[in-house]
Amino acid sequence: MFAADPPHPHPGPLRSLCDALGTRAEETAAAGPWHAGAFALLAESGTLAGFIPPAHGGTGAPETALVAALTAIASRCLTTALVLTQWAAGVRIIAGGSETLRAARLPGLARGAATTTVGIAQLSTSRRHLHAPTLVARRRGGCWRLDGLCPWVTGADSSDTIVTGAVGDAGEQLFFVVPTDAPGLQIAPPLDLLALSGSRTSSVTFTAVEPADVIVPEAGGGVRTGGLATTALALGSTRAAVDLLDREARARPALHPVATALGAEAAGLEARLHEAAAAGSEPEARDRLRADANGLVVRAAQAALTATKGAGFVAGHPAGRLVREAHFFLVWSCPQTVSGITLCELSRG
Repeated sequence: MFAADPPHPHPGPLRSLCDALGTRAEETAAAGPWHAGAFALLAESGTLAGFIPPAHGGTGAPETALVAALTAIASRCLTTALVLTQWAAGVRIIAGGSETLRAARLPGLARGAATTTVGIAQLSTSRRHLHAPTLVARRRGGCWRLDGLCPWVTGADSSDTIVTGAVGDAGEQLFFVVPTDAPGLQIAPPLDLLALSGSRTSSVTFTAVEPADVIVPEAGGGVRTGGLATTALALGSTRAAVDLLDREARARPALHPVATALGAEAAGLEARLHEAAAAGSEPEARDRLRADANGLVVRAAQAALTATKGAGFVAGHPAGRLVREAHFFLVWSCPQTVSGITLCELSRG
């Protein structure tokens, strides 16, 4: 599906995929992309394969093409895009494992024959508020056992495996591939979120759970939240809000400058995103980009709601959904630096 050279995937196939996802968006928001057929579309279109190297059954799309695809998908169905990022995060961790693990797991994931998700919040955002690790790994008699809680797992009840992280006896971070039907693993009912409940995000409890595979990261290879995928999704949601404003402006030309200004700001941030994807970026610059995208998506959604007036405030209107979804970015996988920037901007009001 993806072009061999950055910055963008082939527009035709990607547009067709996004159109198909858009027709399923309401069903996906309620039932989740696994049950609505959206995840199957990702596999059939070759989107999943783009995240996996050719040596393991994928097509190895460049990072710029991946973030472009995430942005486009998010503009049509944010639930599907969110699930895709969690799948991709699990895939990236598996790709850091042994050759045996990669050969066994990645080809099936590239085809969509197997599904996975990731649960690592306990190693990053959530862990800062606790005095002890919430998920621990102990090796006894040559076997690993996991005990504790993984508080946020998207699609836990809809995936074959969970790629999760735990803290070992020596304080080291370890990653594991755990079948969702493993004895001792208990998946709570999906949370009723303010938005994106179709992601079927749950907490998962581990009681002496034996994982299928262990992945020991390289030195310095720990988890970092707030990467480029979260920024791509925020910009995709911004696109959706700007599109709504454009539609409103057809009947009310006074809205054109608003839509144009927000669209231009989004385009500037997308250019920064693609530059970071192509050349890399320092953590400070990446966090600044994430914070800027978070601020923009909230403002764009609020502008869409304002433009639609009372109609937008009625349950079921797209503007209301966009506002709820925009605020998700203020809490999703937010490093402390990004949260700090956002709080400072909000305090200036």
